[in-house]
Amino acid sequence: MSSIEVDLGAASTMELVNAIAAITHELAGRDAPESPAACMELAETLAAASDQQESALAELIGRVDASGEMRRWGIPSTQAWLRSRLGMRESRAKERITLARQRHRLPRVAELLATGELTYGYATTVADAVARLDDTDCAKAESLLLDMVHQGFSAGKVATFGRRIRDVIAERDDTETPDQDTQRGYEQSWVTSTRSLDGGRYIKGWLNAEDTAVWDGTLAPLAKPAGTDDRRDLPERTAAALTSVLAGGHRATKVTVICDLDTLTGGTTPGRLTDGTPIPAAHARRIALSAGVSPLILGRGHIPLYLGHRTRFATPGQRQVLETLYPTCAVRGCEVPGTLCEVDHVTGWALGSPTDIDQLALCCGWHNRFKHTNAEQIRIVRDTTGRHIYRVLPPPHATGPPIQLPQAA
Repeated sequence: MSSIEVDLGAASTMELVNAIAAITHELAGRDAPESPAACMELAETLAAASDQQESALAELIGRVDASGEMRRWGIPSTQAWLRSRLGMRESRAKERITLARQRHRLPRVAELLATGELTYGYATTVADAVARLDDTDCAKAESLLLDMVHQGFSAGKVATFGRRIRDVIAERDDTETPDQDTQRGYEQSWVTSTRSLDGGRYIKGWLNAEDTAVWDGTLAPLAKPAGTDDRRDLPERTAAALTSVLAGGHRATKVTVICDLDTLTGGTTPGRLTDGTPIPAAHARRIALSAGVSPLILGRGHIPLYLGHRTRFATPGQRQVLETLYPTCAVRGCEVPGTLCEVDHVTGWALGSPTDIDQLALCCGWHNRFKHTNAEQIRIVRDTTGRHIYRVLPPPHATGPPIQLPQAA
C-alpha cells in the first residue's frame, strides 16, 4: 500500500484525478467490513462521493464535446468516445452527454450536484426532462422538479412528472401527445409521433424483422455521406433519407437476404440479413416475395469479384459480399452499420490497390475521410476471417496519458 499526500487547495486537476484513481484502486481491493450497518453507512458515503465525481466528469465531458477534441483521435462523436474509450453502454453515454450539455441551463442542479446536495440520478432525470424545452420552460421545469426532490419524491416519480411536463406544455400549445407504447407485442410494427414546441415532430416506434429489413434496404443507400464535405452524423443523414422517401425521392427498395436455396423453396433453415440478424425461414421467404432477393455470389457465377486495376469502383456484387464480411465499419470500435459505409480501397486505389474483393473494406464516411487525411494514425491488420481491421492511433504530439485502444476480438 502506497501513501498519498495531496494539498487539495494547491493541487492541479490532473493531480486530484490521479489521487482519486489511486485511492479508488486501493479501495477496490479491500474487503468490506463485517458489520452490515457499517457497510450500509460506507456505501451511502461512497455513493455520495461518486455523485460529486459525476459533476466533475460532466464538466470534462462537456468541454470535450464542445471542442470536438475526440475527432483528432479518430472518433467521430462524443457518444462514440464514451462507448469505445470509457466502456459505457449506449444509455449511460447518452445520459452523461445530456447532463453535460444541459448543465449551463440548470444552474441550481449543477450547484447542488457539485456540493453533494443532489444525487446523480436526480440530476440526470432533470436534465433529460428539460432537454427539449426552451430556456423559459427549462427554468420553470428546473424549479418544479427540484421542489419535488426536496419534498422527498423518488427519482422515478420525478422522471414521470418530468415526462408529464412535456405533455403539459404540448397541451398548452394545443399539440399532440404520443400514444402509450406499454404492453405492445413484437409482432406488429408501430409508430407514434408528437409535435414539439418549435413545430417539429418527435418520432418513436418499433419495427418487426420484416419491416426492419425494408427500412434498412430502403434508407441505407440514401443515408450515405453525400461527399467528403458532408459533416452530418448518421442520425442526421438517416432523417434526411427518410424525408427523401416520404417526398417521393425514393425509387427502389434494396433488401439483401442471405439464405440457402432450400429456404426459399420451403425449407426451415433460417436466413440472415447482412448485419447477421437471423431471419426465420418463413420471414425470409416473405421478404423475398415483397422486396426481391439480391443474389450473393462469392467468386463464381455472373458477377465478377476480381476486377484488377482497370476498374476503380466496386460492383454491386462486391458490395454485397463486403456487407456480409463487415457488419460495421472496419475501424475497431466504430458501430456504423456496414450497409451505411463506403467501399474503401485498403491501400488506396491511386497507390495501385486493385479493385479486388480481398483489397476492399467497408468504412464509414467519417473514418474514410479521416483515413486519407491522417494516414499516419491508421494501422491495418487482417484477422483470421480475412477481414481488414483498422486501428486508430493517438494523434502526433498528443498531450496527456495514452489512450488504450480496444483489443481485437
